[in-house]
Amino acid sequence: MRFRSFSASLAGLALVLVSTVSVVLHAQEGPQSPSSDSVAKPKKDAEDTPAPESAPIPSEYKKKDVPPENTPTFRSNATTVTVDVSVLDNKGNFIPKLPANYFRVLEDGVPQQISNFGQSEAPMTICMLIEFSGRFQAFWSYGWAETLQASYGFLETLKPDDNVGVVAFDMRPTILSDFSPDKRKAEEAMSRLRIPGFSESNVFDALADMADRMSNIEGRKAIVLIASGVDTFSKITFDQARKSLQESGVPIYTISILQIARIMAESYGMSPIAEMTFLQADNEMRTFAKETGGQSFFPRFIAEYPGVFQQIEAALRNQYSLAYHPTNVARDGKFRRIKVELVNPETNQPLRLNDQKGKAIKYQIVAKAGYKAPREVE
Repeated sequence: MRFRSFSASLAGLALVLVSTVSVVLHAQEGPQSPSSDSVAKPKKDAEDTPAPESAPIPSEYKKKDVPPENTPTFRSNATTVTVDVSVLDNKGNFIPKLPANYFRVLEDGVPQQISNFGQSEAPMTICMLIEFSGRFQAFWSYGWAETLQASYGFLETLKPDDNVGVVAFDMRPTILSDFSPDKRKAEEAMSRLRIPGFSESNVFDALADMADRMSNIEGRKAIVLIASGVDTFSKITFDQARKSLQESGVPIYTISILQIARIMAESYGMSPIAEMTFLQADNEMRTFAKETGGQSFFPRFIAEYPGVFQQIEAALRNQYSLAYHPTNVARDGKFRRIKVELVNPETNQPLRLNDQKGKAIKYQIVAKAGYKAPREVE
């Protein structure tokens, strides 16, 4: 795949901005006719999808059964809450070797007793969720080869027993490869992304759907979302998607592909509507990551992608795993907010970390925003 000329990129940008404004002002626009070359359209027959070669990793893309409305639910392990925590310095580097007594966990403002603590080394299950719509391919395609190359590099950093699957979305998500420790399957799936078939990018629907499918997976898991963040015609709203992601327990790592268009638009001046669209998309991507215990990235140049994937791999690999038994034993199905802090065990005040020269280190704590309590069985 070759780079397009600068003039062609500007033409693509014009198409993007016109399309984006059209989304804002004309929500009634219908979908385009699908292309026969699209890989993101739904398969007609389940038999078209080859079965996994081995049985150790059954498909986890299956949606969990939805009970009738008002039906109480119960999980046997719901009395133990596990929180994966990353402590990062101001450069995004993981800060290791912090003892358990430096951590404090609060649930709805109430301190909790940490029952288990350590650095998790369990295998990971990762879903690469990629937007592949015609609306943004106009400007993104010239860097698609580099994005793929960086994605392949990310796959190579995963350990042999880590499992990865690939899903592309436009109007709806389409599974391109099931979870497998064979990284070549994921590479082959991504290489099939050539010609988008629809102009829609229903990111809210796609994220909520995949998080729901992965919520029953045990162990460490994450969704790596590569998308513009601009939603067109999702069936659910941003708030509904946000709630669904919070309750799923699946960390979301977002990589925005909208920044390249922003650079071009800024050089020629943006309309207020276009600027608002950019800001809203960035804020939504940032919120999805922050509230699920993931991280958000906004690379402005293609050359930044390898570094972004390295940071994601490091974040997934280097985490403290905390567990506690909630003091609030009510099974009311409500959302419980979690806050993780670093404190000095002697003074109970916020912990001050210093580097080897004694200089204070500014750090941030990355953890999920909370969880949904189980309902009592009647």
